[in-house]
Parts: sequence; C-alpha cells; structure tokens
Amino acid sequence: MVAANWPGVDPEWSRTIRVRSTSEVDAPGTVRRWHLMDNGAQLSNRGLAPIGTLLCVHGNPTWSYLWRTLLSAGASPAHPWRVVAVDQLDMGYSERTGTFRRLADRINDLGDLTDALGLDGPVVTVGHDWGGVISTGWALEHPQLVRGVVLTNTAVHQPSDSLIPSALRLALHPAVHKWGTTTSDAFLRVTHSLATPPLPADVGRAFMAPYRGAGRRTGVGNFVADIPADADHPSFPALTRVAEGLRGLKVPALMLWGPRDPIFSDRYLKDLIGRFPHADVHRFEGAGHLLPEDRDIATPVFDWLSVHGSAIVGHGSQVAAAPVSGESVTETAEETVPAFRPLWDSLGELAAGPAREDVAVAEMAPDGSVSRSLSWQQLDRKILDLAEGLRETGVGHGNRVSLMVPPGTDLTVALYACLKVGAVVVVADAGLGTKGMSRAVKGATADFLIGIDKALAAASVLGWPGRRISVRGLSAARRRILGVETSLAALGRRGARGGAGRGGELLGTSVDPAAPAAVLFTSGSTGPAKGVLYTHGQLAAMRDTVAATFGIRSGARLVAGFAPFALLGPALGAVSVTPAMDVTAPSTLTARALGDAVAAIDATVVFASPAALRNVIASRDDLSGTARIALRNVELLLSAGAPVPESLLAQAQQLMPQASLHTPYGMTEALPVTDISLEEIQAADADAAAGTVIGAGNGVCVGKPVHGAYLAVVPLAADGTAPGSSPVTDVGVTGEILVSAPHVKEAYDRLWLTQRESAGVTGWHRTGDVGHFDAAGRLWVEGRLAHVVTAPGTVVTPVGAEQSIERLDGVRVAAIAGVGPSGTQAVVAVVETAPPVPKAGPAGPQLAGRVRRAASEAGVDVSAVLVVPAQPTDIRHNAKIDRTRLARWASRVLAGGRPGKP
Repeated sequence: MVAANWPGVDPEWSRTIRVRSTSEVDAPGTVRRWHLMDNGAQLSNRGLAPIGTLLCVHGNPTWSYLWRTLLSAGASPAHPWRVVAVDQLDMGYSERTGTFRRLADRINDLGDLTDALGLDGPVVTVGHDWGGVISTGWALEHPQLVRGVVLTNTAVHQPSDSLIPSALRLALHPAVHKWGTTTSDAFLRVTHSLATPPLPADVGRAFMAPYRGAGRRTGVGNFVADIPADADHPSFPALTRVAEGLRGLKVPALMLWGPRDPIFSDRYLKDLIGRFPHADVHRFEGAGHLLPEDRDIATPVFDWLSVHGSAIVGHGSQVAAAPVSGESVTETAEETVPAFRPLWDSLGELAAGPAREDVAVAEMAPDGSVSRSLSWQQLDRKILDLAEGLRETGVGHGNRVSLMVPPGTDLTVALYACLKVGAVVVVADAGLGTKGMSRAVKGATADFLIGIDKALAAASVLGWPGRRISVRGLSAARRRILGVETSLAALGRRGARGGAGRGGELLGTSVDPAAPAAVLFTSGSTGPAKGVLYTHGQLAAMRDTVAATFGIRSGARLVAGFAPFALLGPALGAVSVTPAMDVTAPSTLTARALGDAVAAIDATVVFASPAALRNVIASRDDLSGTARIALRNVELLLSAGAPVPESLLAQAQQLMPQASLHTPYGMTEALPVTDISLEEIQAADADAAAGTVIGAGNGVCVGKPVHGAYLAVVPLAADGTAPGSSPVTDVGVTGEILVSAPHVKEAYDRLWLTQRESAGVTGWHRTGDVGHFDAAGRLWVEGRLAHVVTAPGTVVTPVGAEQSIERLDGVRVAAIAGVGPSGTQAVVAVVETAPPVPKAGPAGPQLAGRVRRAASEAGVDVSAVLVVPAQPTDIRHNAKIDRTRLARWASRVLAGGRPGKP
C-alpha cells in the first residue's frame, strides 16, 4: 500500500485504525483493521475547524479512492469539512476477514468504525452503489448524528415483480459468479469500463491495486452474492428495513445520478425520489455508473452543503426570493394579480353556454377537409369522462403521465383530463428526435404512458417507463405485444359509466396552484433537452399573459402549428385547429395546408414558426382561391422559436394583409417574454440605421416585456461570461438576459445544478441569451451566452454581424463562431448561400471579401469565411443554428481536415 502512488491522493489522508467488532459473524473480542482516507489531520494542520463530517462509503468493487475529490475539496478554507472515506472490510486496503459479511453486518461494521473514531455530528453520509444502502442504513441507526444524505447511483429497493439488472444476474449465475468476481478480475474490469469517458490509465491502476490476486477479491464475490435478488434472500429483510426507514428520514438529501447506468437505472432513482420526495436531484446526462469518476461531484456537493447550511449545521441561512423591482426602463403597465383559475376553468362555462354546439377543437386531413372535431360540449364531456376513467385506473395526484400523442383532439382531451386528476403531464415531442426523446422520457420516469401505436412500439423497443395506454382500441394480440393495458376510448367509456352518478360534479375543481402540473422539454438546440417543471399556477399565468398580451380571448379562432399554443387554445376559449403537417418538422407546413386550416374555422389567429412561414411563402402559388381569401381575413399572426427576418414578415404580410404581425420572444422556461410587431421592428431598425436612439442596433429587436414580465441583464465580463449577480437595465450594456414573471417555470426537472445556475440572481431566471436595452426600453437579443466569441481584446456577440452578412445578395443564412482558445479566438463566418453550394468548405475570394466587409460594418473582424450547403439546425424549430457544432467543424476545416458535413 503506497498512498503516494495513487493519483489525486494526498498521502497524509491514508490511515489505518483497529476497531473492536460487535458483528455476529465475528467472535467476541475480535479486532478488525480498517483502512480509510481522512482529511481531518490536514484540516487541523492548516488551522481549519471542520463544519462537519462527510462519511463516504464506496460500493462494489471500488474503494475509498472513489472519494478523493471530496477529500481534496473538503480540506480547503472555502468549505472546510472533514471527509472520512472508508474501505469496507474485505475491500480496498482493509482487512480480509475470511467471513461472509451480509448487509446487516456491514451496516453494523460501519457503526463500530464510527464509534471507534468518536465521530460526532453533524454528519452527512455519502454513498455510491451498495455504499448507498450501507450509509443510509447507518444513518437510520444514528439519527442523533445525521444531518444530511448524499446518494450517487444506488438502490435501496428491488421490486418483487421485476428482475434485478441483467449484468448482476449474470454475475450471480453459478457458472459465472466465482470465476467472474473472485478467480479473475473480470468484474472489476467490466465495472471500470463503465466510466464515461474512460478512466485514465493511472486511475484505472489505482482502482485495481487493492484487488490484485484472487485472495484479495473474496469480498468482491461475497458482495455480489449478497445482492437480495428476491424476498427469500437472507439480506432482503435488512434491505427492506433500510428502504422503508428512509421514508421517515427528514433530513436534507441530494441525489446525483448518471443515467447511462446499466445497473442502477432511472427506475431506481424514481424509487428513491418516492422515499425522499424533498430531495434535490441532478441527473448528469451522458454520465454512467461511476458518476464520481464521470463528473465533478465535489462542486455540487459542497455547493449543496452551503445551501442547506442552516438545516445541516444549525447556522447560516438559505436565500429567500426577493421581490423584483419594476423601476427600470423595462417596466410594464401596473401589474394586477388575478385570482387563480385552473387552466381548464372556462371549459365548463363554454360547454353550457350558447356556443356549446360550436366547434372547439379540430384536425385537418391532407385533402383540406376537417378529419375530426369536437364541440365545446363534447370536449368538456370527453375530458370529464376520461378524467374519471384515469382516476379509476390509478392515475392521481403527482403521478407522471407521458403524453406521446400528436396535437389534436386526442392530445387536448388527454392533457386536460390528466391535469384535472392532479397528474403531472410530461410532454417530450417527437421533434427532439428518437435519441433526444428517449433520453427525455426515461429521465422523467413517468408512471403512465399514453401514446399512438408508433410511440408505444418505440416504448417497447427503447424501454420507456410507465404503464401503457393506447390512444385507440387495439386487438388483444397487439395489446400483448406492446404491453398496453387499456385505451383512451375504453377509459372514457369506463369513466362515463363511473361518473353517471356524479350528478354533474366536476373533477379537479380544487387544485393547489403550487402543485406540479407539467414537465415540458426544451428543444435541445444547445445541449440535451431539459425538462422544465411548471405548476398549475404558472400554467394559468401563461394563459393569462397570452390573453392579455395578444388579446386572444373566448371566441377567437386559432390555427396552431406549434403544440403549446394548440394546447392553450381551449384554455383561452379559442377554437383551435391543427393544420395538416408533420408537427415534428415545422418546415412541412405548406401554404395550402395553412390556408385550408384557416378557411375551415374562419381563423382570426395564426401561429407558425419561422421555418414554417418560409415554406408557406415558398409554396404560396399552390393556394386555392378560398384559402387565399381566408388568409386575407386573419387578424393576428404570431411567429416565434427563432429570430424572424423582417423580409420574411413582409412577405407574410402580403398573404395576410389584414393581420397584425407579431414575433414574441420567449423560451420553454418562459413563454412569452417580450412582444414586438412588424411596424415596431421597422421603427427599431430605422432608429438603428439613423442612430437616433441610443443602444438601437447590434441584434434582433424583440420589443418590450409582455404583461406582468420584467427584464434586466447581468453584464458580460471580458471572458465572455456573465458572472455577476446584480441585474441592471442600463442602456447599451450587453449582458445575460434575466426575466421575472408569474409564468416563469418552477424549476428544471431533476437538474438541481442547472436550476441553481438559472436562479443565480435572486428573483430572476437567467435565460442564457445575451442582449441589451436601447433608450426606448426595447430589448435587443445578440445571441446565446454559450456562443459568445472571445477574440483578442474584445467580446463578440454573433447576431449583429450575422444580420449584416445576411443582407448580402446570395446569402441565405449566416452564423458566427469562434475558433481557438478562449481569449484569443478567431472569428469565423459560416454562410449558407442561395442557391446552396454543392459541398462545404472555404468560401471563394469574392464572397469571402463581401462577407468580411459586411461584418466589419457591424464592428466585427472576420478571420475566415466558410460555406455550407445547409446550416445545422435544431429539429423542433428547424431554425436554431448549432453554433457550437459549427465551431468544432470550422476548427477541423481550418486545421486542414476534410470538410465533410458540419
């Protein structure tokens, strides 16, 4: 044992201690030798008094080395915590006892050790793998010491109706067990191979070091053999005691999780959340079983300890949200807070009113006819019946229901029925792509999944969680193949029978506005799609904001090519129709499909993304006379999801001459944030060109805050970040955009770190966008914070230069990216031409010169110009350019690599 040879370990931490065993498997008076890593002496030598102790317990087949980053971070003056990382008996460098130690013995062993150490409170346990069970078992037996629990990829319960993970089943097989875990080092190597990215060679050697030779791997094999695979296993009672005991452990808890874990999948995380509903949870997308190796866990652990300082150590305090001042150039009209009305509040009135027989929701067929529709009365009845059927089948308060249904009548009924029974709807649209959607729905761990055939088939193949409900009735054979229990139609019939004696009683009339209502997923255009949690109050506030900002109220008629607006339609009292299009690909909306949908309901309002508008304009010659006339009667056009060029709006205005054209700015976390009309865009651009309004220009003008919203920025630093916490509204100051409004999301779902970063300025949501205000109080968006380029001596935001380049003839879309180390990045312009070039690569001299001159007019010096046949965009909007991907591609091209496809 040579601690000096362990990468990342201070030899001062390594120590051994002799401990008198009280375990029943040891003879009375037996003394065991334990190895542990302990930074307590180091803290003392540095004159630091520890705040408390982290008791870290590894699993199988790791050892205390797993916790070296916590040991190092805990020895710093910033957050001095004593970290005691143990090697369990028969593991690491602790004694090989020659006895078979079961779960109850190991919990008892840990108690013997902490008694010998004289450990006192406050103690926070930290566990991984089976160390999670053992550490929480110790916590339950030492309630006077424990003030917090941290868990990483572990499990405390194995459902009796499901098998243990296949990797563990293989390791337990009689033909494999001894050879795989003890005779050979296969179990260790397989476990270490789960690291993402792979372990560095020296780290891998350190993990293997204590287990050289079969005689030192007996504990590894015994640990595997002690897995309670079923209720007959000797350790099952001990595991059950721990699992049930956790429900009463009311201390702060943090769960850090790697979802790419073939052993402890998200279903085990879901179980833990059920036992620790108050826990803070963060899932690290892309990380796996060896989470402490895959990701930095020290930073979040000590950050979490500081947040919960009052509860854990009895001093300090958590920061409470402060009221937001509206005294700024962004202030809106005086805000009034209406009484809470659930999202479905007006449906009963409409169903009983004079418009009850009128169409409420409709779907369009490709031939331009209405394929399905429901009146207000039918819609309300179907929602009530389905809500009752869902309730009877077990869907209730807090249950998560994943909706895999295209926008239309079925989705509308299912969504409102779920909300009425208090369920949390999970909406991960197919626009995320198969991989993104799968990652999203697995992370949300729904209890139920309602889907069309295609979604149910994907659920079966990809292992999506949840009891399955089909939209349509299926044959018995098909139900069996897809694992479907019932259908929406059957549940509606069941609900109608069960609700026959309700006497008109409405479900869901009493709802807590603070209760979770929905998890909506971001587009994934700047990384893995994030789940955004909304409460009932926030969804209702979104409805009220849209109504107040755009004047969409009962009687309006809405064509929605974007799912959120289609689902808000009934809540607004608006007749809603979904055009014939692939909603997962907005650019599939044609002029004919839009015109047919508008004509079908005499629509007054249209929502279409920029990509959809482009295709509508491109296909306008296919419009029928009736559709063309119908479009002329549209009163309001909304387009959002990405910046909308003024030229595109002008062309749309020709199709809809009576419409007021608006481009609201917003995001999944807050929809909408600002609003601006075409006339206001033209006025802002004129101000920028004339220089008559200070701060006008260098970005996309998105207007002023919507009803009830407030805006500010955190100024950018020289390194391209926005590290401050003081919001400002000074004219011309570029920074990360902040928003505060009643309809801003509650949190990022199971992304504690991301949520903490987004709420880093008290009372505000950090959007990740950058921009500035002009003297007229308008917000100009300059791009994403992640896409800011740090060139020598300056910080470049991309949008202003991109706009300047896009004014050139022959340029369709431009993107600015940075290549090279931060602070010395070269500015690269990537251009999509019209017509498109046949292959990507360096631009010709003439085009490159024109692009450089255009960018210089915006104050940006471009070092290189590249061309691409098409910009890489997000799937959902077909509009958001992946500049990070472009930057990687440009780096490869400029280094002499083959261009290929960006």
